[in-house]
Amino acid sequence: GMGSTEGGGAAIDLRSPLLPTSRVEERVGVDEMLRRYAGEFGRWQLRHFVLASAAWALEAFHTMIMIFADREPGREEAADPCRPDWPVGAAASTVAEWGLVCGQRYKVGLAQSIFFLGCMIGSGVFGHLSDSFLGRKGSLTIVCVLNAIFGLLTSLSPTYGVYVGLRFLTGFSTGGVGLCAFVLATEPVGPTKRGAAGMSTFYFFSAGIALLAGIAYLFPSWRALYVVTSLPSLLFVLAVLPFVSESPRWYLVRRRIADAMAVMQTIAEKNGKTIPPGVVLKLDDEDEGDDGREEKEAAAAVEKAVVSGSIVDVLRSPTTRVRLFLTVMINFLCSVVYYGLSLNVVNLDTNIYLSVLLNSVAEMPAYILTALLLDLFGRKPMAVSTMWISGAFCAVGSLVSGAGVMKIVRMVCGVIGIFGMAATYNLLFIYTAELFPTVVRNAALGCAMQAAQMGAILAPLVVVLGGRVPFAVFGACGIIGGWLAFLLPETMNRPLYDTMAGLEEGERRGQK
Repeated sequence: GMGSTEGGGAAIDLRSPLLPTSRVEERVGVDEMLRRYAGEFGRWQLRHFVLASAAWALEAFHTMIMIFADREPGREEAADPCRPDWPVGAAASTVAEWGLVCGQRYKVGLAQSIFFLGCMIGSGVFGHLSDSFLGRKGSLTIVCVLNAIFGLLTSLSPTYGVYVGLRFLTGFSTGGVGLCAFVLATEPVGPTKRGAAGMSTFYFFSAGIALLAGIAYLFPSWRALYVVTSLPSLLFVLAVLPFVSESPRWYLVRRRIADAMAVMQTIAEKNGKTIPPGVVLKLDDEDEGDDGREEKEAAAAVEKAVVSGSIVDVLRSPTTRVRLFLTVMINFLCSVVYYGLSLNVVNLDTNIYLSVLLNSVAEMPAYILTALLLDLFGRKPMAVSTMWISGAFCAVGSLVSGAGVMKIVRMVCGVIGIFGMAATYNLLFIYTAELFPTVVRNAALGCAMQAAQMGAILAPLVVVLGGRVPFAVFGACGIIGGWLAFLLPETMNRPLYDTMAGLEEGERRGQK
């Protein structure tokens, strides 16, 4: 019947490649197309990576502005420290304007914690929206516009209550910035270069903090500072985002194959390469050929239900349950120290602009060193040693008095503490991803991120305690974190597992 002639026709076509109609489609995934044809990290990716990652500097502005806007201006030796005569006039900071000292001092930490609470909620909401109909680029556009609006409104806050409300809203939109920028910057990068690219996004955050220190020095009034740090978000939307491309992976998942192919063609072209005609994109879970599509789709649906795991699956397996508990705790402790030390410059009694600049500059070599030493010494020794270095110097900082030259010693302890934790932070990203199989990797990374955000919420409340307490708490966190890392397995040179069963099996074989 019909079937046999069709089959015969196809066979003849294949035997005579000279016929123009005989071109057989080759269907490949995004990773394979980048690796084989379009280029993994060529000129297009470099340019695109820098443009998309610039958003991290904006996140640094909206986050770390709290260091300058909520500081205590240097007070003249007033007889009563709770009724100080602020030298610069009330415009210098929120603390000066609303008298947030002594019994009211907790309000400074509260405003900052509520900002980070907003970040936590926002990263969840915009993470979801960037995967669904809004897309990565659409979400980044919206959060940047919201950031600019909320930031400008913050500069007009009539009361402390309004200020806190607007900081919460700014946090909500800021929580989506780093996430969307990270995904946009790394998704068009090829598989072998993506890890290094992912770690490099942190430089943009540190550079943003350094830049902010300079801007804050030029604009001592807190209201002016909110205006000046919010405008770059608008500038980014108008001048940078038009040159940023939506992720081809997102197009593909949304079944917009033509759009995805168009991006891939552009990448190849700008990288000076070509995608041969007949090579087309497919989703990872798509099978070759159309015959038996229904049965295959039904089978795939069943398999997908098994394959895309959730946190429940992580908790069900004893191996991953312990790993999840440890990574969540370590991420939490690391974050308390990182954000805590960043904010603790207000307690150092040194030049605040210089202190913030030194902290941000200390982060850069930490990232370079982690990248270089990660494959040399392994994940575990690096995690333990960076946390212990940080913890040890924080502990010393808590013992040093804040008088005279000891002020400088204490500041240096803080700088080294931040150096160690920035290294840990960078490393945890890769370590966490390697500890879990593909099916639950995103769920586990999501948990680790939530834990880090919890740490950020707690950090300002520690800093507000003032005196030697913050350093002592950060020292304890670093030392405990290092001990917990001791209990994790080494993942270097181990296979990346795809399924829970594969991991369990591999672990059993590894232990024999």
